[in-house]
Amino acid sequence: MTTDISADTDLDAEARRLDREHVFHSWLAQGNLNLPVIAGGEGAIVWDHAGNRLLDFSSQLVNVNIGYQHPAVVAAIQEQAATLATVGPATSNLTRGHAAQRILSKAPADFKKVFFTNGGADAIENAIRMARLHTGRDTVLSTYRSYHGNTGAAIVATGDWRRMPNQYARGHVHFFGPYLYRSEFWATTPEEESARALHHLERVIVSEGPQTIAAILLESVPGTAGIMIPPPGYLAGVRALADKYGIVLILDEVMAGFGRTGRWFAFQGYDVVPDLITFAKGVNSGYVPVGGVIISQAIAATFDDRVFPGGLTYSGHPLAAASIVATIDAMHDEGIVDNARRVGAEAIGPGLAALAEKHPTIGEVRGEGVFWAIELVSDPETREPLAPAAIAGLKKDLMARGLLPFTAENRIHVVPPCVVTADQVGQAMEIYDAALTAFEAS
Repeated sequence: MTTDISADTDLDAEARRLDREHVFHSWLAQGNLNLPVIAGGEGAIVWDHAGNRLLDFSSQLVNVNIGYQHPAVVAAIQEQAATLATVGPATSNLTRGHAAQRILSKAPADFKKVFFTNGGADAIENAIRMARLHTGRDTVLSTYRSYHGNTGAAIVATGDWRRMPNQYARGHVHFFGPYLYRSEFWATTPEEESARALHHLERVIVSEGPQTIAAILLESVPGTAGIMIPPPGYLAGVRALADKYGIVLILDEVMAGFGRTGRWFAFQGYDVVPDLITFAKGVNSGYVPVGGVIISQAIAATFDDRVFPGGLTYSGHPLAAASIVATIDAMHDEGIVDNARRVGAEAIGPGLAALAEKHPTIGEVRGEGVFWAIELVSDPETREPLAPAAIAGLKKDLMARGLLPFTAENRIHVVPPCVVTADQVGQAMEIYDAALTAFEAS
């Protein structure tokens, strides 16, 4: 892959200057930022204005599934912009209809409607709204180890520390999901973890009062919280509890969907069908902001003769819709989802297992497809998490060695685009190995 990159360090300096002076960034203290400059990209590679290249194993925010600058997606956006650059949601639009049709073609048969949003967080907001109106109940259950977005209900449904300064929404209760490496249930096997986590969830349901609970909201595979693969029977068991108590099951596929796990939807590997599916990120790799809710027939019918009290100016925006059509078609025609599955099974998984054998700092590796986590510890016996300063140092070293990483708490998430090659995985494993070797020797 060759790209004509014009080397210009002055542009990098100008980009950093303007960024520091004028851009207010999310999830960061603003006073001393020196963020990497990204000027261009292709496939799984990004570069700055000076031509310095990085192998992207972050997919930015785990969303560039189809890779950078896929020509079919870029062309579709350009063509749509030349035809009709924008249109309001209270219209019929052919491109929007095709986008919904493509999404539904990958969902279970019972899903016939798509509500488009501007991103993942407002997909969660509207899924919660639908569940509450459909059931006439209020409470939403979600796990402590979760992230669902940074808007009103979505951030309160989130379980981690970010919800604490943002407690503006009502009716949210948290519970512990399965996480065998740091089990809350004294489990020693995946089967024990699953059974005990399900018992815990049912106790929470009963204690809160089933008649008050509108929805159980789960990431099919928790992403930002640690890429924790559900143990055997867990998601099917949650489905059974939802059915038993008349609760809507919302599966959050914002990060895990559209190829990330080597399947179109992550839940398709776990013997479960939800009532509502939220999506964003990989549906078009973030080329244009978009998200949405895929709605089962039973819930969609609730609003046949009843106004749905929600809407967005840019819902089903034609540029976003065109990018969805082109993305799903390209992923289907080029076998990109199969590539993610194959690379995960044949390259990333074995590569990370080899690193874990070599490096005592690695407590656990887990994942599937192009969705993996390396959990780093200061003591493999006590499983004490590696300190934030150490993770920051590792991140800096990885970038100096030519890799753009995704780090969260004491973990490195191995989340390249779904188009990544086995050779690129090999390069990344060498970089991870070198950085960990240097860290452990220091």
